[in-house]
Amino acid sequence: MSLNALPAPVVTVLLLTASNLFMTVAWYGHLKFKAMPLWIAIALSWGIALFEYILQVPANRIGYGQLSAAQLKTIQEVISLSIFVIFAWAWLGEAPKWQTLAGFALIAAGAALVFAGKG
Repeated sequence: MSLNALPAPVVTVLLLTASNLFMTVAWYGHLKFKAMPLWIAIALSWGIALFEYILQVPANRIGYGQLSAAQLKTIQEVISLSIFVIFAWAWLGEAPKWQTLAGFALIAAGAALVFAGKG
């Protein structure tokens, strides 16, 4: 099945999910390698972040019109937080605490408000 066959909001969510995987690795992946010189971590992060932009820009262009800019940003943030929790647990060994999960639940409740008014 091609991405063109899927509804624009579905394609948008898939692309934003993939882009956030790259960005999370770019922003936080180097934390496991504290001995790595900072300039190398920055260069590697920028290289990884390029792929985030290659996916994120089309995601927003495809989604905009069927979704408002506020909805696009909200989707991106919810995906980002979800991926971050999994990444921090799997890569950095930081299991989420109840306070973190409760805080993210409140953010999700705020996201629901953005969609309640249809943007």
